[in-house]
Amino acid sequence: MEELIKNLGLVINATLIATPPLLYAALGSTFSERSGIVNIGIEGMMTIGAFVGAAVAHFTGNAWLAFLCGGLVGALFGLIHAIACVSFGADQTISGTAINFLAPGVAIFVCKALFEQSSNTPPLDTAQKLPKLFNGVFEVGSFWNNVLNTYVATYLAFVAVAIVWFIFYKTRFGMRLRAVGEHPKACETQGINVFRIRYIAVIASGFFAGLGGAYVTLCTVSQFRPEVIVGQGFIAIAAVIFGKFTPHGAMGACLLFGLCNGLKVLLGSGNVISPNLISMIPYVVTIITLVLFVGKSRVPAASGKPYLKQK
Repeated sequence: MEELIKNLGLVINATLIATPPLLYAALGSTFSERSGIVNIGIEGMMTIGAFVGAAVAHFTGNAWLAFLCGGLVGALFGLIHAIACVSFGADQTISGTAINFLAPGVAIFVCKALFEQSSNTPPLDTAQKLPKLFNGVFEVGSFWNNVLNTYVATYLAFVAVAIVWFIFYKTRFGMRLRAVGEHPKACETQGINVFRIRYIAVIASGFFAGLGGAYVTLCTVSQFRPEVIVGQGFIAIAAVIFGKFTPHGAMGACLLFGLCNGLKVLLGSGNVISPNLISMIPYVVTIITLVLFVGKSRVPAASGKPYLKQK
C-alpha cells in the first residue's frame, strides 16, 4: 500500500511537471484562435523561448529574468506572425509553418555563435533554475513532497488559466476578442479595431508559448537542445481543440496529456516495456483525442480567414 501511494505521488508530480509547458502554450493558442488567427507556429515559438530562457539564465544567473525573456522573444515571433497574417493577409498555415522553421533555426544559429559552435547550451546549475515552492518543507520521498514540491512556475500556470478566463469572459476586451473571431466585419461596423485586437491576441499567443518553452529549459531539462520541445507545441494546439477553444477546457486537456507523460515516467522506471513504445504514449493519446473530439469542437467562424479593412 505504501509503495502504491508513493507511485501515485510520483505520477502526480510528473504530471504537474509535464503539464505547465503545454498549458502556457495552450493559453497562447487560445488567444490567437479566438481572435480568428490560426497559429501553428506555437512549436517554433516554444523552441526559441526555450533557448533564450536557457541562455539568459546561463549568463545572468537570474531564472525569473530568463523566464520573462523567453516569453518576450516568443512575443516577438508572434508579432512577425501577426504582421504577415493580419496586416498582409498571408495564409496563416504557411506563416505558422515558416515560424516553425525560422525560430528553431535562429535559436541554433545564435546558440552556435555564443557557445563555441555547439547547438546545446551548457547545463544550468540548480541556482540558475526556477525555484520550487515547497522545497525542504516536506520529508524527501514522502507523498506530499512528491505532489507539492514542484516549481513555482507550475502554480503560476494554473493562476494564468484563471486570469485568462477572467479576461475572456469578464472584460470588454475579452468580449471583443471573441466577437472578432466570429464576425470581424460586424465588429468593424461597431467601431472595434479588428487589427488591433488580433495583433494583441497573436502577440499574447507568442508570449505564452515562449513562457512554455522557457519552462522546459529552466525547470525540467536544464539545458537547451534543438529537440528539446519535441512536438509539445502541437500537443498544446490539440489540447485547445479538445478543450473547445476555452482556457479551462485547454487546462483539462493539458492535464490529460501531462498525465500521459507521468505514466510514461512511471512505466519507464521498470524497464519492462520498450522505452520507444513508452515515449509514444502522449502522441498516441493526442491522435486518438483529435480523432474522437475534433468534430465536436466549434471553431470560431472567422478562424483562418484573412480579413481586410473595409473602405
